[in-house]
Amino acid sequence: LSFPLNWHFAPTGGAGGWDADGKGPSVWDTFTHQGGDRVFKNQTGDVACGSYTLWEEDLKCIKQLGLTHYRFSLSWSRLLPDGTTGFINQKGVDYYEKVIDSLLTNGVTPVVTLSGATAEAFDAYAELCFRTFEDRVKLWITMNEPYVVAVFGYEKGIMAPGVTEPGTGAYLAAHNLIKAHAAAWHSYDRLFQEKQGGLPFNPNSHAVQEAAKRHMSFCLDWFATPIFLDGDYPAFMKSKISAACKQQGSPSSRLPEFTSEEKMIKGTTDIFSLNYYTTCKIKHQDNLYGQPSMSADKEAEQVIDSSWPVAPGSPWLPVLHGDTYNHPIIYITENRFSQSDPAPLDGAQRWEYFRLTLQEILKDFENSALPRLPYKSAIHYAKVIANHLGLYWLVPAP
Repeated sequence: LSFPLNWHFAPTGGAGGWDADGKGPSVWDTFTHQGGDRVFKNQTGDVACGSYTLWEEDLKCIKQLGLTHYRFSLSWSRLLPDGTTGFINQKGVDYYEKVIDSLLTNGVTPVVTLSGATAEAFDAYAELCFRTFEDRVKLWITMNEPYVVAVFGYEKGIMAPGVTEPGTGAYLAAHNLIKAHAAAWHSYDRLFQEKQGGLPFNPNSHAVQEAAKRHMSFCLDWFATPIFLDGDYPAFMKSKISAACKQQGSPSSRLPEFTSEEKMIKGTTDIFSLNYYTTCKIKHQDNLYGQPSMSADKEAEQVIDSSWPVAPGSPWLPVLHGDTYNHPIIYITENRFSQSDPAPLDGAQRWEYFRLTLQEILKDFENSALPRLPYKSAIHYAKVIANHLGLYWLVPAP
């Protein structure tokens, strides 16, 4: 495969070091340390990929692969142990300074992801990160996988912080995440910008095709429409939830409303970043207006094939080839292949997945600018997943 010069590839990693050098506990630390059946084999993120101590080895691997960028997250609780700017952990700042400077010295561009919680606190945290590292970091991502955070952390409760509030939790969490993103973007724009220069179950079934459209409205459009278009949720999503609430006897919608002031969300981005792992199937699900849930609201259910198929036609096609989001610059911020433990050493299936994925991406992204393909080896904490997702085989310490 041959890629245009304006394509860049980047890996990513997990730091671990959960309590090293003054770091405070995060929601994931608390969630995994509680154990129970929500956490696979009672594992934690205490070590993860070990990048906190092995970052120099990671840099060697980056250079060995000839990669130009490195995507990593700034840990909120490492920089601000109590979550506020009242106390800044200098050892945390020093660690990230060291990593960023080493990347730049070796010709590798840092791509930094923050993380979202409460809007005001996140804005203060983001401003600290911008102010501390903006002279060297030119590519910022406010938060990773907001859909996953909202749905799995606050609707289903299978990821941190483990809140189970079907039909309300995800909507409230997403509402706050979007406001937090917008507040941080405005702070950056005001203070720092000037200095910086899937195949359905039955493709011919009208019901399944409509279910796929509804799922897209409750997934991609849920976050993209307020930010890229008009500062509000998709009209279709609002009407579906409102109708379900009325049928359930609720006088008001479970989906929060943005105030006129909060509609500053519109236009708070310079890129469109997407994570892509595999092709999902969507099937129709009748809403009998029983217990509130997102699946019932959208009358659609997502089913993931554990073999991680790569299908022609990608989830970013509506973004690329339609006028919906005005053809933004697109970054693929995660893509990786899952293998069960023990993973085979020859990696033939894994590399075939990468080849097919890159082939489809190259086809889809012809004439588009600056996609990113970070890869990462990790073990996810969700109970149903215990797989390897990386480029290098690592032998665990005894």
